[in-house]
Amino acid sequence: MQQETGNISIHTENIFPIIKKWLYSDRDIFIRELISNGCDAISKLQRLAAIGEAQISPDTKYEVKVVFNKDKKTLKFIDNGIGMTAEEVKKYINQIAFSGAEDFIAKYKEQLEGNEIIGHFGLGFYSAFMVAERVQIDTLSYQTGAEAVQWVCDGGTEYQLNSSQHDQRGTIVTLYLSDENKEFLEEFNLRQIIYKYCSFLPTEIYVLNEQPQETTKDGAEQKLEPINDPHPLWLKNPKDCTKEEYIDFYKKIFHDFNDPLFWIHLQVDYPFDLKGILYFPKIKHEFETIEGQIKLYNNQVFVADNIKEIIPEFLMLLKGTIDFKDLPLNVSRSFLQKDSNIVKLSKHITKKVADKLTELFKKERENFNQYWEDIHPFVKYGCIREDNFYEKVKDIIIFRTINGEYVTLQDYLGQKEEGQPKRVFYVSDEKQQAQYINLFKEQGLNAVVLPSTIDSHFIQFLESKEAGLQFSRIDADLADSLKDNGKEPNQEQEQQIQDKLAAIFKKALNNDNLKVQAEALKTSDVPAIILLNEKNRRLQEMSAMFKGMDLGTIPTEETLIVNTSNSLIQKVLSLSENAEEADLQLVCAHIYDLAMLSHKQLEPAQMTKFIERSNKILAKIFAA
Repeated sequence: MQQETGNISIHTENIFPIIKKWLYSDRDIFIRELISNGCDAISKLQRLAAIGEAQISPDTKYEVKVVFNKDKKTLKFIDNGIGMTAEEVKKYINQIAFSGAEDFIAKYKEQLEGNEIIGHFGLGFYSAFMVAERVQIDTLSYQTGAEAVQWVCDGGTEYQLNSSQHDQRGTIVTLYLSDENKEFLEEFNLRQIIYKYCSFLPTEIYVLNEQPQETTKDGAEQKLEPINDPHPLWLKNPKDCTKEEYIDFYKKIFHDFNDPLFWIHLQVDYPFDLKGILYFPKIKHEFETIEGQIKLYNNQVFVADNIKEIIPEFLMLLKGTIDFKDLPLNVSRSFLQKDSNIVKLSKHITKKVADKLTELFKKERENFNQYWEDIHPFVKYGCIREDNFYEKVKDIIIFRTINGEYVTLQDYLGQKEEGQPKRVFYVSDEKQQAQYINLFKEQGLNAVVLPSTIDSHFIQFLESKEAGLQFSRIDADLADSLKDNGKEPNQEQEQQIQDKLAAIFKKALNNDNLKVQAEALKTSDVPAIILLNEKNRRLQEMSAMFKGMDLGTIPTEETLIVNTSNSLIQKVLSLSENAEEADLQLVCAHIYDLAMLSHKQLEPAQMTKFIERSNKILAKIFAA
């Protein structure tokens, strides 16, 4: 053909500086775009062959090759797809932002079963100019009698269109890289980038070094392996996937040596085309829950991790892959455009996760109980963040009790009549609150274990959702079942004893902020316990959480419960008649500190006094 020189048709001045510097967030994305274009060209050819528009051998092996040459500073992207004629080059390359994929789909819309063309963005090819001083296209169309065409551009608005020596159907895009972009000629970097963006593209991708030829130690030509997997697991029918395949896929993608707990295989055809797999990972510690990763793909092309517009925020605690063919991306594929389907998609994913959890609860309750310690932060956070999710899973939320059982809220509360208080006792630290737990167990009482950081927020959330529901920590109040009302034949006399003991301890401890109350408990082993007002304790925790914010002074409302059934307390009562005041203060203070030790750790100054007092008491015992 006769050489032709012309100007690229653009409608915005200085478009190339914009493309080079601001169109894409990362320079390496040009590799994704050019490989995607090659796969796109192959997909078009396969479609035309399927409807009889192109005569292609059924044995044809389709592939995209990425060939680098450090000496020449060239990077080639080679496909054996549909190719282009001179007129098509003028139409699709010279007119920036004209989408060849959209034009192709419009032409063959009735004959195509679905939209499976990757390239929706006419600007994708021009990402090459972010790293190249010169770009050359050599292409030969599949059409019979077509002439090979060469297109060359040095990064301005001028191009050259001429005949090419290319004699194979398809396209070669050659980038002559600038010195500052030679990093893309390093094979390791190249493979890493291709693996990141193109791991699951539908056409096999090979990376080759143009010079020298790759050989084995014995001089034989090295067998090349594709860098990608054209058939990712999420495209398979869940019925055809084995447990081993799911686990292997998880470990390969997320580099996690631990097996996932379970997974959800998403396959939606209507009202949008969505496929993917969401994994519930094994969590080694509570704060690891922030390390989730949801990889988003657009027709098997990697777009980004954790796009919040599609993935509900609480699902970011999971790991997985989601492939959405109709993703409304902007021109650089880096950000979403506003679209009503995005909201529907997010809700649908939430529903699928809730359905899976419900299914596990109903059909595999024992496994669900075992998973709970790992998944409960995710479930609770999801309930707090998404009302729709809470409504779907509220009846399957379970709690581990101090007896090691797993119960729902309804199981714990039993069948309460309307208007009756719905009170739930809970433990936040099983070791620190061991004495209170023993008291509960001795009397056949139960409490749930809520040790995680999120639990303080979650119980307040549940209280706001469930009328009359009240959570009280096990040391916040004295359950009526712990009191021994049967030991009170003379109510007036018992009240006098209680009042006297309260006065003795109040005077001995000399603590105006401490409330003292004497009660007859069913157990005689414990001399005293500390109760801390639930409301005030929650306010103190909130104040500690928001350090630096002026929430005002929150008073500590502690109550010392003195057990009149305990022999030591009865001894204190008799000592008050004739013992020295200093000895009485010594014993009362020690009983108080013992109660505090079961409640929380003593402050350094308190612990020092406790040790000194212990030594004095031991000395008095042996002196006697």
